[in-house]
Amino acid sequence: MDNKDLLKRVKEDGVSFLSYQFTDINGVVKSLDGPVSMLPEVLDEGIWFDGSSVEGFARIQESDMHLEVDPDTYAILPWSDPDYRRARVLCDIYRPNGTPFEGDPRGWLKAALGKIKEERGWTYNIGPEPEFYLFLRNGVEKTRPVPYDVGSYFDFSANDQAVTIRTEIISTLHMMGLKVEVGHHESGLGQHEIDFQFDDALKTADNVQTFKSAVKAIAGRHGVIASFMPKPIYGAAGSGMHCHQSVYDKDGNNLFFDRSDPMHLSVLAKQFIAGQLKHARALSTVLAPTINSYKRLVPGYEAPVYIAWAQVNRSALIRVPQVNNGNKKAVRIELRCPDPSANPYLAFTVMLEAALEAVDDRSITCPEPVNNINLYELDEQEREKLMVGALPGSLEDALIEFKADPLMSKSLGDNLYETFVASREAEINEYRRNVTDWEIMRYLETI
Repeated sequence: MDNKDLLKRVKEDGVSFLSYQFTDINGVVKSLDGPVSMLPEVLDEGIWFDGSSVEGFARIQESDMHLEVDPDTYAILPWSDPDYRRARVLCDIYRPNGTPFEGDPRGWLKAALGKIKEERGWTYNIGPEPEFYLFLRNGVEKTRPVPYDVGSYFDFSANDQAVTIRTEIISTLHMMGLKVEVGHHESGLGQHEIDFQFDDALKTADNVQTFKSAVKAIAGRHGVIASFMPKPIYGAAGSGMHCHQSVYDKDGNNLFFDRSDPMHLSVLAKQFIAGQLKHARALSTVLAPTINSYKRLVPGYEAPVYIAWAQVNRSALIRVPQVNNGNKKAVRIELRCPDPSANPYLAFTVMLEAALEAVDDRSITCPEPVNNINLYELDEQEREKLMVGALPGSLEDALIEFKADPLMSKSLGDNLYETFVASREAEINEYRRNVTDWEIMRYLETI
C-alpha cells in the first residue's frame, strides 16, 4: 500500500482519528493521536516528537525525532467507538537530518532483515505462540490475581465466559489482518494461547504488538485483566512465547528442509540451532528480559532451562516439531525460552544475528540432539557429561552474560545496546530496593 492507497482506505473505512505508533526499548507501544484531516500533511512531512521523553530514545540535548508512516501497517482498531472510529499505523523513526534513528527497535530489525535479503536472498520467518492469563479485577491495587476461569489444557465449556472473550479476541485479530490459526485454553487456570500464522520477522514483530494491544483492549471491555506477565502465579504454569523459525529463499523454498536428513533438517537449520545454543545465555537477557521472567525459567513446568536441542523433547531449549512426510514448508525449529514480555523487534534481531554467526563461522558446530532424555531428571554431573549447560537463574546473571558476549553489542549497535543495558540495570536496582510480600511473610515476625 502506498500513501495514495492509505488515504483512500481511511476514507472508505470512515476513520476519524489515527494513532501513529512506535515501540520503545522495553517493547511498550507509544502513540501520538491525530484527526484524519491531518493525514495528508503527516504523509508528506512526518511528525516531530520529543524523543527525550521516551524510554531509551535520546538525551535531552538531541531530543527531536521524526516519525514517518509505514502505510502497510494500517489497521482499524475494532474496539474503538464507532462514532469516532480509530485506526493505527506503525511508524519508523528518523533523526532531524533524515537518517534512521539507531535506537528504533523496529527500524533496526528492518535493517537486519533487509541486509540478509539483499546479500543472501533470504527471508527470515517466525511464528510465535504468545500465552497470556485472564484475571478478575481484585481491588485497586490488582494484587493476588484471581484466574477468570477454571479451565485446563484444551478444555471446552459451552458456558465458559473466557471462551467468549477469546472468540472476540480472535475475531478482532482477524479484522486487523492477523491470520489466526487456533486458540485454546492452556494448562494454567485462566491461561490461554492464540496462535497466528508465521510471517517474515518484521511483520511478525508488528503482529505481536498488535496481538498484545488487542488482547488487553478486548479483555478490558469485559472488565477483565489480560496479563502477559511470564509468571503471574506461584506454582502455576508460566506464559511463554515459543518462536518457530524458518528461512525461505527468493523462490519460496524452505531452506531448512532436507529430504535426506532423518529429521528433514538442512545444514542451514542446524547452523541456526548451533548459533542460538552458543549464545543462549546472553540471548536470554533479551528473550526473557524481566525480573519475573526467571520465575518462569525454572525446572518442572515445561519451561526450557537446559541448553540443548531435540526433536521430541520438550525439556530442551530448541525443539524440532514433527511434520508430515513431504511437508517441506512445515519444517522449522522452535526456540522455547522467549516470553511475551520481550520486545519482539529486539528479540528477533538477536536470534537472527546469533544464528548468522554460526552460518558464517563453520567452526561453530551443532551438538548432538538429546532425544528421549528428560533433562529435568538428570543431575548436574549427568548434564555435564552430555555438555548441556543451563540458562541464567536471574535477570542479573543474564545481564552479566549479555555484557560478556561481544555479539550482543554487535547485533544491536551502540545505541540500542547501551539503552537496553541501562533499562535492565534500572529494573534490577529497583527490585533490589523493593520489599516483597514474601519477605514480609518470611521475616516480619520471625526475626
